[in-house]
Amino acid sequence: MNFHSADARGQQVDVEHERRCRLCAAPLRHTFVDLGMSPPCESFISPDRLGNVEAYYPLHVMACEGCFLVQLPEHITPQEIFTEYAYFSSYSASWVAHAKRYCDYAAARFGLRQDSLVVELASNDGYLLQHFQPLGVPTLGIEPAANVAQAAIAKGVPTRVAFFGVRLARELINEGKQADLIIGNNVLAQVPDLNDFVAGIVLLLKPQGVVTLEFPHIERLIDENQFDTIYHEHFSYFSLATIDMMAARHGLKIFDVEELPTHGGSLRVYLARADSVYRPSPAVAGLIEREAIAGLRQMQTYTSFADRAYGAKRALLSFLISAKNEGKTICGYGAPGKGNTLLNYCAIGTDFLDFTVDRNPYKHGRFTPGMHIPIKPVEAIQEAKPDYILILPWNLKDEIVRQMSHVAAWGAKFVVPIPFVKVIDPAEYRP
Repeated sequence: MNFHSADARGQQVDVEHERRCRLCAAPLRHTFVDLGMSPPCESFISPDRLGNVEAYYPLHVMACEGCFLVQLPEHITPQEIFTEYAYFSSYSASWVAHAKRYCDYAAARFGLRQDSLVVELASNDGYLLQHFQPLGVPTLGIEPAANVAQAAIAKGVPTRVAFFGVRLARELINEGKQADLIIGNNVLAQVPDLNDFVAGIVLLLKPQGVVTLEFPHIERLIDENQFDTIYHEHFSYFSLATIDMMAARHGLKIFDVEELPTHGGSLRVYLARADSVYRPSPAVAGLIEREAIAGLRQMQTYTSFADRAYGAKRALLSFLISAKNEGKTICGYGAPGKGNTLLNYCAIGTDFLDFTVDRNPYKHGRFTPGMHIPIKPVEAIQEAKPDYILILPWNLKDEIVRQMSHVAAWGAKFVVPIPFVKVIDPAEYRP
C-alpha cells in the first residue's frame, strides 16, 4: 500500500519512499503490519455527531533496519490527540495499585525526601503522583490534556498543562526546578519527536537523578500477537536494545530493567546519566541477549508478524459469525484504544456487538469511533444478560472476570480476542 501527498507544485509524491526512522533517521523499507485505515482510537462520537464524516488514517507500521524501532508515521499531531483526552488512568483499580507499589519502592530505593522533586511526564489524572503525597515527597505532573489535568489538580497534585520537550525543560530549569526522579509511564510510545523528548529529560535531570520509563515490550507484542495495541497515538514500539541505542545517543545509560505484566507485558527501564554513580545490573545485558536470541535483531522477525495478525482477525470473525448464526447475543466490555483498533480492523459493528460498556462516565452515551457501537454503563450488562461478553481491554481480563463473575448466574461467558480467540467460563475461571 502506498500513500501519497502533493508537493509544492501539486504533483503526487510517494511518501512511503521518503520516510525515515524517527530515532536514527535510517530509511524505512520494511512493513511490520498493515491494519488498513482507522479513525483515531480515542475520538468517541457524541450522538449529535453520528452523521458527520470521520477522519481515517493509515495504520501501516514499519520497522527500522538501523535501530529496529517499530513505528507509525505522525498522521495526527499530539495536539489533536491529547488536547482533550478520554482516558483517565484512575478508572483501573489494578493500574492505580501498580502505581502505588512503584511509588513506595522508588521512594525507598532512591532516598526521596522533602527536598527532592519527582516529575511525571504525561501524569494523567494524578493516579501515580498522589501516592507520593503521604510520603512527603514534592511532585510535579506534566499533562497536555487539560480536562485530565484538572482531575489531578482537584486531587491536590501540582500539574502543568503542556507537552514535554527541550523547550519546557528549559522553562522549568529557569524556574529553579530539576528532578531527582523523572517518570514516564506509557508516554514514550506517544511521542513523535523522540530525540527532543529525551533531550528534554536529560536537561531536567539532576546529575545523579534517575529516569524510569514503562512501555509495552515489542517482544511480547510479537509473541502474543498484540496487534490491537497499534493505534495512531502510539507512534513507536520498543525493544530494550532500541532503548539502549536511544539512551546512548543522549548521554544516558540503562542501569536496571524489570519485566512487568501490565499492558500485556511491559518493561520498566531505569536510566541515569552516563557519568553517574549507577552501574548496570546483570538484568540489562541478560535481556538484551534474550532479545537477540528471540530474533529482535533480524528483520524477518518483524516482517513475518503480519500473517499472525491476519489469522487472529479470521479466527475472531469466525467465532462471532458462528455465535450470531446460533442466535446468541454479544456485547463488549470496555472501550479502550486497543479495542477500537480491533473493532475497526475486523469491521465489528452493531451487527455483532449490541453495545459495549465502560467504567468511565466520560464515554457513556457516546459511540466508538468508526464502528459506532454505543457505550453504556457497566450495569447495562446485568439488564441485557448477553450470552457472550467480548473483553476489549484483554490485558485487564483477570480484573474484569473477577468484577463480573456474577454473569455466570445466567450462563454468560467471556471472550478474549488476543492472541487468538478464547472463551472463558467465569464459573470455572482460575487466573
